[in-house]
Amino acid sequence: MINQKAKGGTELQLEYLEKYVNKELLDQVQITTSVPEKIPLHSTKLNILWQKNSYDQPNIYPWFKNKENHKKYDWYVFNSHWTHEKFRMVFQVPEEKCVVIKNGIDNVEKSKPYQKGDPIRIIHQNTPWRGLNVLLGAMQKVKNPLITLDVYSSCEVYGESFHKNNDKNYQALYDQAKKLPNVNYIGYKSNAYIKENLKNYNMYVYPSIFEETSCISLLESMAAGLYCITTNYGALFETGAEFPMYIPYSSNYKSLAEKFAYAIEASANALHETTIHHHLISQSQYTHQYYGWNKQASSWTRFLQGAINAKK
Repeated sequence: MINQKAKGGTELQLEYLEKYVNKELLDQVQITTSVPEKIPLHSTKLNILWQKNSYDQPNIYPWFKNKENHKKYDWYVFNSHWTHEKFRMVFQVPEEKCVVIKNGIDNVEKSKPYQKGDPIRIIHQNTPWRGLNVLLGAMQKVKNPLITLDVYSSCEVYGESFHKNNDKNYQALYDQAKKLPNVNYIGYKSNAYIKENLKNYNMYVYPSIFEETSCISLLESMAAGLYCITTNYGALFETGAEFPMYIPYSSNYKSLAEKFAYAIEASANALHETTIHHHLISQSQYTHQYYGWNKQASSWTRFLQGAINAKK
């Protein structure tokens, strides 16, 4: 049984969990992914908190800060080692109750190798507070006429209510995107739509100013064979391994935008090279092999079987 008030990438991961993991196992546990104190614990089933949120979020921090709450769940599943270490160091969550099972992706169609002289299409599909301001600043400095950016950014990914209450706070950013000659502001599209269209892009650029605990959009872009540029903030380095180009995070957003502009131009000039083609083939193979849901389902199955047997 999965108890959820899921949003965005969390909702997607829950759908995959139900798709790939045996229903009889899931029926013997209650997996919660929302703010723990707002969801009733099950009286007879194993209670598992699948923690995908950052440790410092205001709807998370107070609950974990009270160590008495740690007794309420039988297990804590974290989506990266970075997330696990943060919760362990900040809140001293009991190590014997913790396990790391990473996010997974479904099959993603690979993009074609880039040919010199072709248009260079960049995709950005993240919520607006995670670095869209930096990316738009970078695109103002990009001069290569072959380069265009498509922006899929909106609060609508978190539901209609959240969209109505919050998107107005980012309207100035959306308007800025619409005015830039090398940027197409598209707004919200479903994950299925974006995943289907990743093969039509060459690069994924994410100047994250948010401590990601994983990053599904990065994983899907890597699987599609896009050249990826991001910061090293939070768990992004763990997620991408050696494949993306990492720009060191800085709270000086003007400087960060300049570094991303340079990285975009330099990477675009090298996209046609054979070494880059081979690199992106390896990247796609790695991502499908280590983050495909077949592998994650095996990890979940082993964990659930062991946890259920231990309780008997």
